[in-house]
Amino acid sequence: MTQLLTPTFPDYELIDSGEFEKLERFGAYVTRRPEPQAIWQKSLDEKQWQELADASFLRSSSSKNDERGEWHIRAKMPDRWSIEYDYKQMHLKMRLALTSFKHVGIFPEQAANWNFIYDRTIELISQGVKPKILNLFAYTGGATLAAKSAGGDVTHVDSVKQVVTWSRENMEHSGMEGVRWIVEDAMKFVRREVRRGNRYDGIILDPPAYGRGANGEKWVLEENIGEMLECCAALLDGNHGFLVLNLYSMGLSALLARTALRQAFGATGHEEFGELYFSDRFGKELPLGTFCRFSRNVK
Repeated sequence: MTQLLTPTFPDYELIDSGEFEKLERFGAYVTRRPEPQAIWQKSLDEKQWQELADASFLRSSSSKNDERGEWHIRAKMPDRWSIEYDYKQMHLKMRLALTSFKHVGIFPEQAANWNFIYDRTIELISQGVKPKILNLFAYTGGATLAAKSAGGDVTHVDSVKQVVTWSRENMEHSGMEGVRWIVEDAMKFVRREVRRGNRYDGIILDPPAYGRGANGEKWVLEENIGEMLECCAALLDGNHGFLVLNLYSMGLSALLARTALRQAFGATGHEEFGELYFSDRFGKELPLGTFCRFSRNVK
């Protein structure tokens, strides 16, 4: 059965959404950003949005799919600030910043997957496994830190050096150390790992719709995800591994993700799939991505 997951995240709030925008609170500051899936009407009026927003992102063109643009900020808005996330014994501190691609350095809906990663890693350790975790397309490292805080041996792979540096700062802010950082195209990395015969106990896949590798390698989700999943199937331990797959492209469903995983991995064990979302103050539920995840030999 398809699941709808939303994390409990005190430092984040979706205040309002609609007319292809979202108004969000990250810690002490409120941002206004484009959101192509917010097809309904806003609940607050334009004056209220303007009064609440500390930083508003304006696209460089009229296209709803164009993520490039610039921020208009109030004087009190800092260049950088931090938010925190807690779950059981996990404590994460993430640095945020306003980027030219409308992002701020975190996808808060992913906290629902951070909890899963933390729990599965703890579970592996309880079974006597010293878990090796691979995080691909790892961005600023929320999932990396979830696995690390649980005691995993984590390899973090992203093709953008500046983003990996950002991830390292998040690790240090969270009081951790010992992550293996790899600046490389994810597809190239997993092909090499397969040739080397390496194995992992957990794999996290968070691929974009489109992307470029460290040396200009082209990534197109629909064209490359099949080979990526086949490589991950060769890398994942067949007895007790877990995997998390996220998809953000509009039109790609959780059922599609589950079908692709089943073809690549065969028997997946305990399986969950569905949508990640947040509700705004007025009860409007905004979908923010699909997920499919499984774990083998869950006690």
